[in-house]
Amino acid sequence: MVTTLRSPSRERSRVTTTGHRRLLEQLRADGVRHLFGNPGSSEEGLLDEVARFPDIEYVLGLQEAALVCMADGYAQATHRPSVVLLHSGVGLGNAIGSIYHAMRRHTPMVVLVGEAGVTYDALDAHMAADLVAMARPVTKYAARAIDQESLLRLYRRCAKIAATPPWGPTLLAVPQDILDQPNDEPVLPTQVPDTRVLPEPETVEQAARLLAGATSPVILVGDGIAASDAVDALVQFAEAWGAPVRGVMASELLMPWTHPLWNGLTGHMFGEVSAAAVADADAVLVCGTYLFPDVFALTSSPFRPDATVVHVDLDAFAIAKNHPVTLGLVSDPQLTLRALTDALKRVMTDEQRDAAAQRVARYRKESELALEERRREDQRHRNDVPLRMSAVAAVLAELAPEDTILFDESLTYSPELTRWLPPRTPGTFFQTPGGTLGVGLPGAVGVKLARPDRMVIGLTGDGGAMYTFQALWTAAHHHIAAKMIVCHNASYRLLKENIVDYWRDRGWDPAAREFPPFFDLTTPRVDFVELAHALGVPGARVTTPAEIEPTLRSMLDHPGPYLVEVALERDVAIEPDKALEREAITGG
Repeated sequence: MVTTLRSPSRERSRVTTTGHRRLLEQLRADGVRHLFGNPGSSEEGLLDEVARFPDIEYVLGLQEAALVCMADGYAQATHRPSVVLLHSGVGLGNAIGSIYHAMRRHTPMVVLVGEAGVTYDALDAHMAADLVAMARPVTKYAARAIDQESLLRLYRRCAKIAATPPWGPTLLAVPQDILDQPNDEPVLPTQVPDTRVLPEPETVEQAARLLAGATSPVILVGDGIAASDAVDALVQFAEAWGAPVRGVMASELLMPWTHPLWNGLTGHMFGEVSAAAVADADAVLVCGTYLFPDVFALTSSPFRPDATVVHVDLDAFAIAKNHPVTLGLVSDPQLTLRALTDALKRVMTDEQRDAAAQRVARYRKESELALEERRREDQRHRNDVPLRMSAVAAVLAELAPEDTILFDESLTYSPELTRWLPPRTPGTFFQTPGGTLGVGLPGAVGVKLARPDRMVIGLTGDGGAMYTFQALWTAAHHHIAAKMIVCHNASYRLLKENIVDYWRDRGWDPAAREFPPFFDLTTPRVDFVELAHALGVPGARVTTPAEIEPTLRSMLDHPGPYLVEVALERDVAIEPDKALEREAITGG
């Protein structure tokens, strides 16, 4: 609908503050200190006004996909909405894939998109587009300001929705002729409703009784755990119940990976792998996620017919979204897990408590033996050329500060990385849950902007790096000292591993087939060190074991951003058990 702008009344004609300034005052009132943007001609007034707000830094990005991923990393690190300013339909179009990623991982984010004006709607002018329709599939909420008296109202609505669980990106289209109008809207901090709710005690007791007698329990968790600050509560419940924990579509640390009950990720590609995680479970607690986010999902229920399934989430839509559950609780994960732990301890018999403790002891022994075996295997390949990621990770573990923050998009190399650098503390580990490539480098830049006092290292593959390498320039331009490692195997290794599974599913022998030639990135070889230099970031390449330690030292000691390119082996396992193990551990 096109709304004609009202002529300013005599009283409003005395108002000299425009919507440009009012919008920035609103950002200031909400504590926004960084505006991630790529400038365009339909935002000239707002860009001009930003220069008069020294407490709001305009973080300049050269390409929108990288820009949104930087804002995504910033929001992950702060657990507050980041704010992005894009240019019209073309800028939004470039950013859609990254906004989709933000939606899938529930990133709190407000995306502002400039456009010429409501006045020009009937003219189908150059760069005109239905921005709300473009954004609606990848946002929680999308709107367009068509009246100068509701500009801040709509912004606060977007900010509130973005920051209300389940978090997610929102969009507000801001036509320049609306921003140009005098604006006397009150500037008020955005109010986010308190959602830390707990079920009635009788319902918590019911859930505890449903779970108490399990002999083969499993816990499935997602980023709702991190959003609720429920890591400690999850650990206490898992120990009381004696249940292994699997991450589903997880992008943050949900439980220390060194804990014996942490059992890795379910994956997001193949439904059979996710189903295997619960195939033997007689009781399942699902918390802070939905089931299951696989690309090739099972349409039938993965649970045993007699299994008890209790689902806890602040997102009512996620509960029983795809498969029936026994009991669903729309409530805060931290409060509910704590209450459920207390209730479980009350209703469990001595025999059930002893069985839970025995399961914990068994899982501890199994996890310790498995880690020792894998690390011994890593050590046997420490001097291999091409390099193994485990050789790099082992040295990095020795050199990096204990509170280093990792942003991991190493994908097929993630198991080797996390064997030597296991995430232990909330806020120190982020990873891509899938959805788009190229989040590792800009994500690390965003995290470092939010945590300037911490060492931040981002890892990505050579394929992913090519999606968003423009983030290097932003890091150099704003002196954001993120460290970046490109795992260079000159191929789309993940595609190779997935096509092996595809061949096997169809009864074809992978050993008798050849990979498509366009899965390789060898001719010409991408030189990421030279690419980094061109964007103002120093770097170095590692090709031999002797180069690992001095190069990593140089990276860690450098006062600004720095990139290390590591030439890694590109072998692809074709044994069925290896494929399943890979998917279960890495999630893709």
